Amino acid sequence: MPSTYQVTVPTVQRALRNLRHVLQAGERHAHETGIAPDTLLQSRLIEDMLPLLRNVQIATDTAKNSIARLAAVEAPKFEDDETSFAQLYARIDRAIEYIGTVAPDAFDASEARAITMTTGSRGDVRFEGAAAYLSDFMLPNFFFHCTTCYAILRQAGVPLGKKDYLWPN
Repeated sequence: MPSTYQVTVPTVQRALRNLRHVLQAGERHAHETGIAPDTLLQSRLIEDMLPLLRNVQIATDTAKNSIARLAAVEAPKFEDDETSFAQLYARIDRAIEYIGTVAPDAFDASEARAITMTTGSRGDVRFEGAAAYLSDFMLPNFFFHCTTCYAILRQAGVPLGKKDYLWPN
């Protein structure tokens, strides 16, 4: 059975690199078609959903904060002040870099340790160990926001396919 580290760190880093690739395709499309980059960054699937830019911020926050929770360390704080594709790429790169600094052995006790997090809508939520946290929150939430970014760009006409989301390189 793979360790918590093996299930999270390489998976999240790869997904963030793939998210970067998808965003780069979006930026190219904006330049090629004359769409203002800010228009694309503020695009939504539907009015009551968050825009592309915010979904990238949440995906990176979920990645770095979840890795920190699992390793029982403090995550770095990222300000949500990005306004351009270049700034989003830098944010993704910072998240990938941070995640890579967490040692594999920092995850060793995560399966036996309860993880509590505070959410805006549900207050404190407690998970009994890493497996529950990963399956019930972390991975679904992280991939929801990555997939939403892909879907927003597809809806905007960016020529992307499943390969771009899963295996861009």
